[in-house]
Amino acid sequence: MAVEINITYEGGLLCTAIHGPFKKTLITDAPVDNGGKGASFSPTDLVATALGTCMATIMGLVAKRSDLNIDGLQVQVIKEMTADPVRRIGSLKTRLVFPKGKPISAADRAKLEAAAKACPVKQSLHPDVKLLVEFVYPD
Repeated sequence: MAVEINITYEGGLLCTAIHGPFKKTLITDAPVDNGGKGASFSPTDLVATALGTCMATIMGLVAKRSDLNIDGLQVQVIKEMTADPVRRIGSLKTRLVFPKGKPISAADRAKLEAAAKACPVKQSLHPDVKLLVEFVYPD
């Protein structure tokens, strides 16, 4: 299934992207360290966002099929850039914190973790991007 996204370069390092099917708008800005104002998500911030939301979404699909409730899952992605050999994303550190009061068995944890690690965004990233993933379950 194809999705059309239309992007306009507005000038001043700003872009407006429109999601074709639903006409939702997203604005990007270059980060301060790359000449922008840092007033919105940068394109590489969107990669980090895509990784975290993809993991959560795929885990949500598994949870739904397994009759698990992971509502309230918190995902933190820390993106670090590198300039060697070129400016690019160097690492993405992802921390998934499950909500308290919703126990998850070891078998279900394994299913959820496998789902997160198999998410399409993660599978699409270049192998030189260091990916660290931490799963945190309540005591």
